[in-house]
Amino acid sequence: MNKIQGFQNEYRFLSNFYAFPEIEIHGYWVRSVEHIYQASKTDNLAQKARILNAASAALAKKLGRECDVRVSWDAEKYDIMEGAVRAKFTQHYHLKLKLLATGDAYLEETNPWGDTYWGVCQGVGLNQLGSILMQVREELRCGVAD
Repeated sequence: MNKIQGFQNEYRFLSNFYAFPEIEIHGYWVRSVEHIYQASKTDNLAQKARILNAASAALAKKLGRECDVRVSWDAEKYDIMEGAVRAKFTQHYHLKLKLLATGDAYLEETNPWGDTYWGVCQGVGLNQLGSILMQVREELRCGVAD
């Protein structure tokens, strides 16, 4: 089986940090999946606005680490990520085509920063982001997510 590990270079578009023309999700217009994911951590409207308006995905992530995290976050974070990834690939046709072009490749968010929930680090991890990407790809292939 073909495997795409680490979302860099030609596969950078798979990364949550990939900047694209805005998508609408939960009533907000965002520039990356990372923006909406991090902003969804908090109910503090001022913190949420700062994250949503961050100049980059990296800054959005930094601000998300500093915000007041709502109690229900751990129970909801997977669904938030899934919705944001689906929005990214259904609202941007060129990204949809690129995702579909990965065929049946196993998508793995390999990383050196130790994220073993969303990705895989040193061979260990749940690869939840990769799983979501492969699920959305299959939905697009079958016409379910259009």
